[in-house]
Amino acid sequence: MNITLEKKSKTDGTLRISITEADYTPAVNKKIKDYAGRANIKGFRQGKVPAGVIKNMFGKSFLADEVNNLISKSITGYIKENKLNVLGEPLPNEEKAAAIDWETQKDFEFEFQLGMAEEFSVELSSKIKITRNLIEVTDKTVEEAVEEARKRYGEVSHPETSTDDCQLFGEIKPAGDEEFKPSYIPVDRIENKQKKKFTGLKKEDTAEFQIEDITSDAALRAQILNIAETEAADVKGTYIFKVNTINVTQPAELNQEFFDKVFGKDAVQTSEAFSAKVRETIEENYLRESDHLFDHELEHYFADHVKINLPEDFLKSWLKRTDAKITDEVLQKEFSTYVREMKWNLIKEQVAEKNQIKVEATDVRDKAKQMIIEQFGGAAIAEQLGDRMDAFADNYLQGNEGQNFMRLYNQLRNERIIKSIREQITIQDKKISLDAFKKIVAEHRH
Repeated sequence: MNITLEKKSKTDGTLRISITEADYTPAVNKKIKDYAGRANIKGFRQGKVPAGVIKNMFGKSFLADEVNNLISKSITGYIKENKLNVLGEPLPNEEKAAAIDWETQKDFEFEFQLGMAEEFSVELSSKIKITRNLIEVTDKTVEEAVEEARKRYGEVSHPETSTDDCQLFGEIKPAGDEEFKPSYIPVDRIENKQKKKFTGLKKEDTAEFQIEDITSDAALRAQILNIAETEAADVKGTYIFKVNTINVTQPAELNQEFFDKVFGKDAVQTSEAFSAKVRETIEENYLRESDHLFDHELEHYFADHVKINLPEDFLKSWLKRTDAKITDEVLQKEFSTYVREMKWNLIKEQVAEKNQIKVEATDVRDKAKQMIIEQFGGAAIAEQLGDRMDAFADNYLQGNEGQNFMRLYNQLRNERIIKSIREQITIQDKKISLDAFKKIVAEHRH
């Protein structure tokens, strides 16, 4: 067997594999002999079928299996031995493959197109400065969160007529449409000049309004229209809301009973401590959002600043041949995103190799235990399971045909790679408003 690589460029090449009769005959003959020893074929005693009969019946299939096995092993071995940074998967020359005569041919030649990333280097240092946008937690935000918590745990009544501080549950549709869909309108959050449209209403009454007039808040608009926030920002026009239920909530008193309901028994004991705890919770949530966005910022920065030449024509062909859903139209729209993500993955792999980042099975188990504790009752579940926690985690990791293990393995490995990158660069924290943060997030989605 002979395998050679003809490079057309630094990123494109043709892999040629030549297989002779001597390469596959021993393995094929062994398969024939083994099968003859256990075959149950009419007219012959089990295990006494002549090898010639098996060869006539199954020889072609055994030959094809062994040749394909040789091809797979030789490609994998060649790529590994020559340390080729192959992208996607080798693409077979389908025309040559289709021309093979498995009945008469003794020697075979196959061709595969390879796409490779050109050699590159990722240099991490403190000179690399990337901004992390931190959402500023204002006093107003804390006050609003406190009031929201008071309403959530407050007493609810159902008056016959709506007021300017009620919540309306009902259905909404664009004017002119026939079909309604569920909706919720917190009247206390509607623009003051528009509140009169939603007061004095009774069950089955309707209100007609311009969606862009009642609120400029995209999140609230999305809530009212029952659509994604990304869609809601640009929605305009006349809508009709039909009332089903009117709720008025009497906010809970700021007392120990309320504090315990929100944060657990005796976690806080004063209004000041409650507000401080609310602020801390908001800061933690905002920090997670900031870090999530920062990971995207890292991807964009390194994909833009690390020069990596990719075989774009090969990648387009590979994507189309391996996924029927990917059309020329989809490629035109999404290919730049795909290329950026591929560059980022290559960069992370190099960082992992340079920094010797590894993940052991015990690390994955610990990750699973942490996830179980967080999702199923905190410290209480750990105490309940005790010494059985390891077995419980192992059982989870073995589920879904081992995919749970691989998912957590990849997640943990990615976390460690990102952590390593963060430790070697300079992160410049910048406080911005929530609205400014949402705008940046929206830009990333595009």
